[in-house]
Amino acid sequence: MAEEKDKQTHEEGTFSSSEDKRWYSLRVISGKERKIKERIELEIERSGWSSFITQVLVPTEKVYKIRNGKKVISERNILPGYILIEAIPSQLTGEVVQAIANIPNVIHFLGRDNPIPMRASEANRMLGKVDESQEAGEAMIEPFIVGETVKIIDGPFSEFVGDIQEVNEEKKKLKVIVKIFGRGTEVELNFMQVEKTS
Repeated sequence: MAEEKDKQTHEEGTFSSSEDKRWYSLRVISGKERKIKERIELEIERSGWSSFITQVLVPTEKVYKIRNGKKVISERNILPGYILIEAIPSQLTGEVVQAIANIPNVIHFLGRDNPIPMRASEANRMLGKVDESQEAGEAMIEPFIVGETVKIIDGPFSEFVGDIQEVNEEKKKLKVIVKIFGRGTEVELNFMQVEKTS
């Protein structure tokens, strides 16, 4: 009995540590990425593949728009029509590939029946983008541009219109030149205090 247990742990050991996991891209119907991700995760659980398929990811980034002076946050797919799957290469074979490819709205792996792993640099770039977006909060989907005309909707200069002189994406602040009594005055405002005029 002990021998058998020993053999099992040994096998599991060789299973996970001797081979690096790689990322694979799976082509899917655009717009259905989340639903498909859930289906794949269910399949992994049902079939007991979690020891070699470790992550299923829909690459997204957080973006925001300012609507009626309110910040509206949403998630935008970085790679529409793709899902990333992290797996141990030697185990991602025949029936596993087939089973995933047969999930509704899945088109195929890159490499079809013999999935081709993404280059590490490529995967890191994609994942880096995802990580960055989790950490940095959000990127603005409709950025402010120097020279653009905005309307101030908050603070002492509310209802004034001015031209953007400088944009500080990091601090989420703008310098706006507002015409007061015919003279241009520079005002510093945050992104939430203005809205685009067009």
